[in-house]
Amino acid sequence: AAAPASMLALTLALRTLNCFLVQTSFVPDEYWQSLEVAHRMVFKYPSPAAWSLSVLNIHNYGYLTWEWTSNLRGYSYPLIFASMYKALQLLAKDNVQLLIWVPRLAQAVLAAFADVKLYSLVQHLENSETAKFVFFCQLCSWFTWYSCTRTLTNTMETILTIFALSYYPIKGSKMGNSCKYLALVALAIVIRPTAVIPWMPLVFSHFLQEQRKADLILHNCIPVGLVTVGTSLIIDRVFFGEWVLVQLNFLKFNVLQNLGTFYGSHPWHWYFTQGLPVVLGPHLPFFIHGCVLAPRRFRILLLALIWTLLVYSTLSHKEFRFIYPVLPFCMIFCGYSLRYLKAWKKTAASFLLLSNLVPALYTGLVHQRGTLDVMSHIQQLCHHSQQSQAFVFILMPCHSTPFYSHVHCPLKMRFLQCPPDLTGNASYVDEADVFYSNPLGWLNKEFYNDTLLPSHLILFNVLEQEISSFLALRGYEKTATVFHTHVPQGRVGSHISIYRRKTEMNY
Repeated sequence: AAAPASMLALTLALRTLNCFLVQTSFVPDEYWQSLEVAHRMVFKYPSPAAWSLSVLNIHNYGYLTWEWTSNLRGYSYPLIFASMYKALQLLAKDNVQLLIWVPRLAQAVLAAFADVKLYSLVQHLENSETAKFVFFCQLCSWFTWYSCTRTLTNTMETILTIFALSYYPIKGSKMGNSCKYLALVALAIVIRPTAVIPWMPLVFSHFLQEQRKADLILHNCIPVGLVTVGTSLIIDRVFFGEWVLVQLNFLKFNVLQNLGTFYGSHPWHWYFTQGLPVVLGPHLPFFIHGCVLAPRRFRILLLALIWTLLVYSTLSHKEFRFIYPVLPFCMIFCGYSLRYLKAWKKTAASFLLLSNLVPALYTGLVHQRGTLDVMSHIQQLCHHSQQSQAFVFILMPCHSTPFYSHVHCPLKMRFLQCPPDLTGNASYVDEADVFYSNPLGWLNKEFYNDTLLPSHLILFNVLEQEISSFLALRGYEKTATVFHTHVPQGRVGSHISIYRRKTEMNY
């Protein structure tokens, strides 16, 4: 049974609104694993009109993080955005606002289709009433609102997981299509190799209940695997210039060597005590209630969820977004709970809607917005006659802001680097840590010669006091203050300060 067209139209309108009401940054990967890579793929060199302005950095218009130089990431996902950028370039519409919003809107459209797909799946397996409650829970989820229009690999993994689930042969399903669901799972794994985790129990369960096991492997698994891995290999061969199996490198680095700890570690129980409760938010009691009520055939989804949490718990580096792909599983159970609440149905629905609205709007419009807002200040330097002399140095924890994808002109820019050590050197310290251990000493040493000084410095307000003598001595004046967050932590301040160096030619 297909969902009505009016439902799709409504969902598309809602997710488009969702897209524009999310103006904050979540994690650096949102840009550095997608848009920055795509921008470099398409606009590797500035347009000829900009050459005269930027002889300085004509060859580094764009930046790839260490994961790309170490062959840990594949080009298949950024290629999606690169094709959008290429189309905009060919139409001569590659202005910075379109480069920022077109990928986000594309993600919003996919998210809307996934929402409707989830509705159709439950409607097919159960009935329209249960499906409506699941759909309502999905649209209410604050974390889905916060994440579903972002250009994160986790977002695409979640969307593909919903599509794959709609073709997965759950008992009683007539929509099951081994080839389709396996192809979608394979695509998710190409984009983010960890997508294999939630699907392990599901694929294994399918294998156990399948009568024609040999057919499943020979006619579905092997062809689908060969086509997707082959395509991924060819795409990466084109852009890396050599044969690379990035998915293997990625799993080796993150799982076997567990080098993700470089980015912080959490206790083993974190996903159970903080991760899932926060991501579910006000849905949590309904999820628990729904787990008790849901029919037996949905137990496989609960099993996949618990398995995913357990596997991720063994890795020391933990993040909320890692478990985002299993959030739609939870929504099915939440929908069940609402469906069977007799007298409290309306009250519960109103509670879910209102209690999710506050965190959705706060995280989407307020929390951590400064690092994106500051980019519009940098964009203004592009339209200046002195653009060739401008040099912006972002003195913040590394990858705090996006880069050329949000500026789109060959401005000279620099930020503090923080690649992990891959050589096993025990005394290794990255540039950002060296800087933060003695900011004033580092700046004086780095810019011993006035001719090397950046024209603009961008920093969190927590750093101002410490480097005030450098700023005063070198003639920097504060030109703007941008709000970032109400909960500053460590190196991240509540506001971002923009400093400009006073020279004979002010710009």
